Amino acid sequence: MINIGVPRYLIVGMAALFSAYHLILATYTIDIPYHKEPIFVAMGLYVMATAVSLVPWGPTRMPIWMAAFNFAIVIAITLLVSSELDFQREGGTGYASWYVAASGTLLTITSTRRRNTFAWLGVAFLVVHTIIIVGPVGPGGLVSLGIVGSASWVAVSHILSSAIAKATKDAQRFAIAEREATDWQAAQEAHVFERQFRLEQTSAMALAMLREIRDSGGDLTDEQRQECLHLEGAIRDEIRGRKLLNDAVRDEVMVARRRGATVTLLDEGGIDDLSDEDLERVLDRLALAIRSTNADKVIARTVPEGSDVAVTVVGLRSIDDGSASALGRDPSEDDEVDLWLEIPRMA
Repeated sequence: MINIGVPRYLIVGMAALFSAYHLILATYTIDIPYHKEPIFVAMGLYVMATAVSLVPWGPTRMPIWMAAFNFAIVIAITLLVSSELDFQREGGTGYASWYVAASGTLLTITSTRRRNTFAWLGVAFLVVHTIIIVGPVGPGGLVSLGIVGSASWVAVSHILSSAIAKATKDAQRFAIAEREATDWQAAQEAHVFERQFRLEQTSAMALAMLREIRDSGGDLTDEQRQECLHLEGAIRDEIRGRKLLNDAVRDEVMVARRRGATVTLLDEGGIDDLSDEDLERVLDRLALAIRSTNADKVIARTVPEGSDVAVTVVGLRSIDDGSASALGRDPSEDDEVDLWLEIPRMA
């Protein structure tokens, strides 16, 4: 809906008063037409069309049936009133030709509500009717009867409604662009925060070993070299494991690696929607599962959103006695499942 900064009910009220003015003129000059009945019918049609067009609710853009109805009413009141007037009357018709201003007002309302095609069709009908049907009045009647004025009001309304519609679309595009920019900025800040957090975690885990490397000049024992590999795996977990990590999980993963197990943590975003309480419950259960298994390979992976399961944990134990390698097979084909666990999202 177009918002031009003025309450809609105020605009509707002003238009209603202006429309009522034409009815006053019609009543004031009711003795000039040949017969009164067609004038009263025209007044009734005009009141009905104006009331329908000024209903202060619903969409701002007028429904097409209403615009067509207004166009038909303009034709009807023009034919009804003009057929009862003597345009050669001494002193002219005066305010008895109120149908021109009334039609102009109704067409201006139609244009304001963004049905400009029907508004200009109504103006074209008034012009053709004045020049051809009215006859003796001729082209000069376009000015004397006020048709030029009515057309001017429609033109102004057309320009303003088009400008307001364009401004509204531009404002909507700017609002969308602003939201996108805000989302992008928030995402960048989240990335920066995540990167800083991971760097801090990495520094905290590797700092002691880096000092040992520095102090020993790089001459490490086999145990220290193995510990470096464990630290490398822990750093990899911080990148790939993301929310699958808390202090309990980190400790149990390191214990498992030190006993020779291979641990893989894969967070693919499936638990991002969990509350802090549910996430902590899931991670504590994961830590317990890693602690309770003696599997040679442990794989923990998040499950996509929409499932009742948050994390699946698989533990594999190798039973290869060397024959698989000798036969050219992948030793992992002979692994047996030592652990299969699905940790639910909800308790």
